[in-house]
Amino acid sequence: MYDQSSILVVVVLFILILSANEVGSFFGSRYHKKNGEDIKTQPSAILGGVFGLLALLLGFTFSMALQRFDNRTEAQINEANAIGTALLRTTLLPEPYPKEAHKLLQQYVTVRLEMLNIDITKREERKRLIRKTEQLQDLMWATAAAVELDPRPVTTGLFVTALNQLIDAQGKQNTIQQQHVPEVIFLLLFLVFIAAGALMGYAKGLGKNRSRIPTTIFIFLIVLVVFLIIDLDRPRRSLIRVSQESMLDLKSD
Repeated sequence: MYDQSSILVVVVLFILILSANEVGSFFGSRYHKKNGEDIKTQPSAILGGVFGLLALLLGFTFSMALQRFDNRTEAQINEANAIGTALLRTTLLPEPYPKEAHKLLQQYVTVRLEMLNIDITKREERKRLIRKTEQLQDLMWATAAAVELDPRPVTTGLFVTALNQLIDAQGKQNTIQQQHVPEVIFLLLFLVFIAAGALMGYAKGLGKNRSRIPTTIFIFLIVLVVFLIIDLDRPRRSLIRVSQESMLDLKSD
């Protein structure tokens, strides 16, 4: 499901809930004609329980998506801080390494920004950027040869430590970016929504007043909340995106 457009997912969900509502309304009206007025209480009680379950599932899923979004933001800030520290510590290297290390780190920032903005469904492009990232890391490690010219831990040693932290932050960032709300939770949520739509239609079919407008508006609002949750869970292909300011600021260094 993650490979599909979030708009397509919610449109299909909206159609399925409306269809289930119409089917439920059809059976409700038929059952009402056969059994009269005394059968309305039970569907209303069940519908209240289903709405309670929906609220629980929505809150749980939204909390998971928001937590992952916060984790991505924190991981990006940590990686930017690690790169910024490495940039500052290039000045501690003996000549001719400072300029070379600074240039490599600027190239590294460019590659990381490109990696952070690319959709994870573009697997070949991601593989290319991962290879390029690893190549730049190897080249930056080669500048650690400055230790042979200046083995003091307060100079070159600090730069080597910063490189270690940079690589660790990059690995953590890549891992967190690929963590999403499990698909089975979304499927369960959608199933309960469709069942609730059918029950709403059934309860509507049992009554005399059968206006579709309130039900359609309610279903639209539900789908809108689902879209928000999916949007939070897709930071590189959505309206709500993790800010790149912390990484972009490094480009001016």
